[in-house]
Amino acid sequence: MGPTLIFIGILIFCAHLFSAFFSKRRVPDVLFLVLIGIVIGPVLGWVTPDKIGSIGGIFASITLVFILVDSGLDMHIDDLRRYWIGMVQVTTFSFFLTMAVAAIISHYVALLDWRTSLLIGSMIAGTGASIVIPMVKQMRVSDQTRTVLTLESALSAVLCIVVALAIMEGFKLGHISFQKITGNVLASFFMALLLGTVGGMVWSGLLTRVRRRQNSMFLTPAFVFVIYGIVEALGYSGAISALAFGIVLGNASYFELSFVSKIYRKKQPKMQTLEETEKSFFKELVFILKTFFFVYIGISIPFTDNMALLYGVIIAVAIFIARTILIFIVGIKNTRTDRWIVSIMMPKGLASAVLASMPRQINLAAGYEIIPYAERIECMVYSIIFFSIVLCSVLVLLSRRSIIDSEYKPETREEA
Repeated sequence: MGPTLIFIGILIFCAHLFSAFFSKRRVPDVLFLVLIGIVIGPVLGWVTPDKIGSIGGIFASITLVFILVDSGLDMHIDDLRRYWIGMVQVTTFSFFLTMAVAAIISHYVALLDWRTSLLIGSMIAGTGASIVIPMVKQMRVSDQTRTVLTLESALSAVLCIVVALAIMEGFKLGHISFQKITGNVLASFFMALLLGTVGGMVWSGLLTRVRRRQNSMFLTPAFVFVIYGIVEALGYSGAISALAFGIVLGNASYFELSFVSKIYRKKQPKMQTLEETEKSFFKELVFILKTFFFVYIGISIPFTDNMALLYGVIIAVAIFIARTILIFIVGIKNTRTDRWIVSIMMPKGLASAVLASMPRQINLAAGYEIIPYAERIECMVYSIIFFSIVLCSVLVLLSRRSIIDSEYKPETREEA
């Protein structure tokens, strides 16, 4: 226990050091943390995914919840109204283009069948909110870019999960229903959005009463966990509900409807947002959880299949090239710098990692092979996750000496 506590303490100190280094030199702290995970995991074997067990998945979900709520708190409703068209364009085109590129390479280069190739493409077609959001917050970007990338990472995770699960269901039934996929995507998004918004309105109305209790700082995260768990149990997207919850708390004045005022009329003049101390508490938790999450990703990356690693490199580079071309053609209407930042923010994250392990679990539960190449799928997806993070980090570093620092000028809300 002693060496473990020493390592945790040193890791937190290193995380602050890496963050400061990123602010000065633009070397992403994400890259250092993932490398630490690789060293203590696959290289030295001190920690393995088997030792972490199911706790790793729970920890990753908790990290995602905090990051999304914290990001929602910093969003403005006016920005959402102004930039939602750009977000939809970037999310939709990027998702299907990434899925197509990955599927084509998986089929013609890795020599997998089309259904397996489409499954791999669906698993990595989105971007990782747990990676994109912390990196974007440390960069000098416009409100439009930050809003588009945050919403894309949350929405694309929904698309990844629903489409990948539908394809895996297609392996069981022998065919894929595109009507079912569309219906599940719409239901997952809108129901999660509704439940997260209602939860945020309820909690915003209760905040004044909650603050009268001692040790109440952690009650807001506890309520978010309840909302997230309920939404996930109903089969919808807990990530979207967490983001909606944060947006409501950050913009409480926009949700002061007449019937809500009547519900909270007793000693409750209006809906409340989080105070600065509460927001600071959230940000501190996000920083700590983010640190351990990236180390956990490094620990979880398998290096047992060399060919899968090679395919991961090829797919990660191809996705970046395709996304760059796409963004500069139909991307957000802003400076060349903003389009470049959107282009390089393509790392894969939690949703892809969770989906990667499911084919093997499905085969084990059935007792026979329902989904072929399950181990190859898992290794390839984890390889794509790793190399997409590395590629994104390197491009952020190189961008410091090119257009980002030389061209970017902060955008005022009036100019947007």
